[in-house]
Amino acid sequence: MMDTEAFREFKTGLTLLRDNYAMKALPHMKRAADLDKNNPYYMSYLGVVLARSEQKWGEAERLCDAAVRMKRNQAQLYLNLAEVYATAGRRDEAVEALESGLKFARRDVRLTIAMNRLAERRPPVLTFLTRRNPLNRQLGILRHKTMQMFGQE
Repeated sequence: MMDTEAFREFKTGLTLLRDNYAMKALPHMKRAADLDKNNPYYMSYLGVVLARSEQKWGEAERLCDAAVRMKRNQAQLYLNLAEVYATAGRRDEAVEALESGLKFARRDVRLTIAMNRLAERRPPVLTFLTRRNPLNRQLGILRHKTMQMFGQE
């Protein structure tokens, strides 16, 4: 009975979180985590909600880190930890969390996508054109290959 109630609370909180209503999601995630204290997903998402809604970085990091230690092979837990770090402005730690996730979660594509979003990009070759402009894209590819050839990448 408590497991289904915890799951129902978790689903409600997750829906609110995905719709960017972190404050409204907070009581639901707290209730789910209280009902099932050993569920790493409930802990991890509670950490994300705390980071987004109340900026409680320390507690959010502790919850997400504990969840990762409980289930090392789950990519979503690493993504949540990285989100907490990124929300707190700690980009380097977010990248480290994703890198360790890539080691343990068998190359989950979501980790690679998140890593690419955090990676610093060079400015467009022709700054007066948009990054998506075909000329900028081709020149960027050429610059990338040239830098690889000279070992500067």
